[in-house]
Amino acid sequence: MHFSVTFRILGILLMLFSSIQLVPLVFALFESQRNASGFIYAILITFFSGLFLWLPVRNARHDLRIRDGFLITSLFWTVLGLFGALPFALSEALQISTMDAVFESISGLTATGATVIEGLDELPRSILFYRQLLQWLGGIGIIVVAVAILPMLGVGGMQLYKAETPGPSKNSKLTPRITETAKALFIVYLLLTVACAVAYYAVGMSGFDAVAHSFSTVSLAGFSTHDDSLGFFNSDAVLIVAIVFMIVSSINFGLHFLAFSRRSPMVYRRDSETRFYLTAVLVCVILTIYCLIAWDIHGHRDSILHGTFQVLSIITTTGYSTENLNAWPIALPIMAIFFSCMGGCVGSTTGGIKAMRVMLIFKQGMRELKQLVHPQAVIPLKVGGRRVEATVVSAVWSFFAIYTSAYIVLLILLVLTGLDFTTAFSAVAATLNNLGIGFAGVSNGFGSLSEPTKAILCFAMLLGRLEIFTLLVLFTPAFWRI
Repeated sequence: MHFSVTFRILGILLMLFSSIQLVPLVFALFESQRNASGFIYAILITFFSGLFLWLPVRNARHDLRIRDGFLITSLFWTVLGLFGALPFALSEALQISTMDAVFESISGLTATGATVIEGLDELPRSILFYRQLLQWLGGIGIIVVAVAILPMLGVGGMQLYKAETPGPSKNSKLTPRITETAKALFIVYLLLTVACAVAYYAVGMSGFDAVAHSFSTVSLAGFSTHDDSLGFFNSDAVLIVAIVFMIVSSINFGLHFLAFSRRSPMVYRRDSETRFYLTAVLVCVILTIYCLIAWDIHGHRDSILHGTFQVLSIITTTGYSTENLNAWPIALPIMAIFFSCMGGCVGSTTGGIKAMRVMLIFKQGMRELKQLVHPQAVIPLKVGGRRVEATVVSAVWSFFAIYTSAYIVLLILLVLTGLDFTTAFSAVAATLNNLGIGFAGVSNGFGSLSEPTKAILCFAMLLGRLEIFTLLVLFTPAFWRI
């Protein structure tokens, strides 16, 4: 374990993050000096903390190993969540507790979108833009973005990229060098964000709202600049734009890159994970629309639009809301939340288990059923015409087991803090899946929860963003053995 290199990289990344806070500072300077002071203090504290970490070990040069990557990734997301809370904690416009500031920061960076802040319509634009910026960075993954920059500073990035995206993946190296891969993913992410902002602006949003909501739509995070979320705009066109970009952003960004490079949409059709994912989404949407019509919740037109929008918002773990889920039959939000446990495709900005893992579990189950009927037959497990190695299937089942165990443990801990079962179940789904919205006691936000409860949910958000293994591996004795 190379702790000197770990501190060096952590220091560099903190200094880079402090520069990002200059953008909302510009907004604050145009608003009032009182709003600007919080950002100024936050930038100085973050920059000099990074500088003090970097200076003593600035000449450290070692090749990063995979254990170093796990440590740096986990430390950075945790530390960044704490330093990212400074503008919230120091802002005179918010007046929130330290725990609330940390919760809001981690929620943004993990692209969860759960909020403890009320009265968004009255907040300064600097704070609103900072919230949106946090989740935009969290969506693509600040580490994946950083590996395009770190080589220029003398730090390799392959280990960081592996730690940021654990588990089965396709096209994990789209280009021969990891730096080029990170750049390719970032360019796709940026182009989608620009296209989304233009589309929002074209259907009637202001320039500020269009950019702000493009950040949260493409990152599938769900923060809004208004308390009523996208319902504030009362526009069917806005919901349709959101639907389109939520679907696009929930598909593997590597596929977007390949489709653009080859000028062929057939890339999506040939991808088995995308087909499986879109089929699952279609089933959930159709069931929801049917139930909304059958139970006379909405008319046909509103059932189709709002049912599709709300279900996609939950499944893609975006977390936008135009409906009071407590007014829906309880079966519908529970069904959608179970689908959110799947999330979207590998290599997208969604949370959850990912469709690839769910597909492999499903295929393995079907294979076992066939094996029972034909015990002597050799039935290989294939995805996209290729045989899946037993080690990959074993890793997927291990992930599912750890995910389920983490869900149960977190649920029990929340119940012990005093939450009722339904609220606790919803809160764990909202944070572990990086979903952001819930029902029952958290349907209107997370601000009313106790501080111990919020601390547990912060840990759950980090678990979900780092796909559980990256963070939990630090708690194993074997990780720290020399």
